Amino acid sequence: MSAFPTTTGTGTGTGTGTGTAGTTAPAASLTSVFVRLKLSLLRNGLRQSGGRTVAYILSIVFGAVLAAALVLAFVLMRGSADADSVAILLMGALALSWTVMPLFIPSGDETLDPSRLVMLPLRPRPLVRALLVASLVGVGPVLTFVLALGAALSVAHGAAGTVLAVLAVPLTAVTCVALSRAVAAANIRLLTSRKGRDLALLSGLIIAVGMQLVNFGAQRLGQAGGLESLEPTTAVVGWLPPAAAIAAVDSAAQGDYVVAAVRLLLTAATLVALLYWWQRSLVRLMVEPDGSTIGAASDAGVRDRSDGTGLLGRFLPDGRTGAVMERSLRYLWRDPKTKAGAVTSLALGLIVPLVNALQGTGSIYWACFASGMLGMLMYNQFGQDTSAFWIVAQTISTTADAYAELRARALALLVITLPYAVFVTALTVGVLGEWPRLPEAVGLALGLLGAMLATGSVASAAFPYSIPQDSGYKNVAPGQGALAWISIFGGMLTAPLLCAPLIGATIYLHVSDQESLLWLLFPAGILYGALLVLAGLKVAAPRTARRLPEILAAVSKG
Repeated sequence: MSAFPTTTGTGTGTGTGTGTAGTTAPAASLTSVFVRLKLSLLRNGLRQSGGRTVAYILSIVFGAVLAAALVLAFVLMRGSADADSVAILLMGALALSWTVMPLFIPSGDETLDPSRLVMLPLRPRPLVRALLVASLVGVGPVLTFVLALGAALSVAHGAAGTVLAVLAVPLTAVTCVALSRAVAAANIRLLTSRKGRDLALLSGLIIAVGMQLVNFGAQRLGQAGGLESLEPTTAVVGWLPPAAAIAAVDSAAQGDYVVAAVRLLLTAATLVALLYWWQRSLVRLMVEPDGSTIGAASDAGVRDRSDGTGLLGRFLPDGRTGAVMERSLRYLWRDPKTKAGAVTSLALGLIVPLVNALQGTGSIYWACFASGMLGMLMYNQFGQDTSAFWIVAQTISTTADAYAELRARALALLVITLPYAVFVTALTVGVLGEWPRLPEAVGLALGLLGAMLATGSVASAAFPYSIPQDSGYKNVAPGQGALAWISIFGGMLTAPLLCAPLIGATIYLHVSDQESLLWLLFPAGILYGALLVLAGLKVAAPRTARRLPEILAAVSKG
């Protein structure tokens, strides 16, 4: 049965109150109801904690300062030959951010999830209008409007340009918001699923990778001769809504009124198409069944796994070591937060050394960055188990049990981190064209990896903390932030100190012109890294067995 009744959609279907007999209270406007709902959600969210209120106020202050600075920069660029490129490309980047934002922050706004409205008697067209107006309430839309205003000011000249700017600025802001909401509605079932939450947790990775690519592109842009090289890109983006609206202002200012009209109409047509797509997505969402209403698949199609041995388990050793390794590797693959941390470490461990090598400013020692990122996966090993750690705790009664548990977890990480560290080191050395120094680089990288695993083992026992599972954006339970900082940064400072013998040997061989002996760092790094891991496990095991109740209480706090 359709969720959209045949009655008019000018109200919420419940009215605003009850009157006397024979009198019906006037229904409130659906748009005003949704605006008040948005404001209520915002106000109630800020009342939950003082920290959230402070963060929101700081975001407003930061957004206002950023907007004022950008508008001032746009005003100062008036009359510049490159003003159009900056304005149009900035609007294109802003529209792109609005497009991908709901894919990475699905729970950042309660109104992003229209499935909450399925049971209400609302028509799609009034619902889209109400949601659109409510979506314009917030820091993001206001900041977008201000940036569009600044971009239009930088390219608007003459009466025609000013008139087009008056139309283009609100059109740009509304199109950005409609684009975001249409994408969210079309993908809401994905975003509220486990895969969608995994995608959201990887947003930090996307941002980090994007920052590296922006840095690399900026350096290449400087080498290519400035903003003039962006003119071909500006010409293309200028026809892509909503940046086309700002490009229309520039065209009108230059006297090309036909092109200006076409670009403005193109943006308006895109807005209409987005609203129609949004409306169709709402209809499908509210009248079509999802996976929760469809019968389960036949049991005949389910594979028999009664033996309890998967493909992964066949390649691992028997006994406790293999069981713990398999559990740890499955965490890396299935647990959203563990997987996000692993993928982030793998990606950044490759991108940072490679980007520096491609820029010509890198060094083979940048490959050690991968070892540092990968080694951090060993930190807070028990915290990733959360409250389920009590099951593991039942199997630890002696120092030997604790040693076997930590050793198996370290071996599980080494299955991934060891070959990956060697791969990143070889790739960095290859890009730099310094193949004779490969043994030296690999030895140092593996030595640092061993030091990170050693300090991670000790930190897991000494400074455990809980990882909240009810939030996709909190990695530390309230009140345990100091433990997390001490654990991570203490290890980052201690690990290089533990590698001092390898670093000193490297410096000595270079200074004394004995570079022919640098290959010895390869076996030395492997042996020294292995000894550090064993030493770290020996130190962490008795502490783990002795502090087991405290560890269990700490990791179960969230």
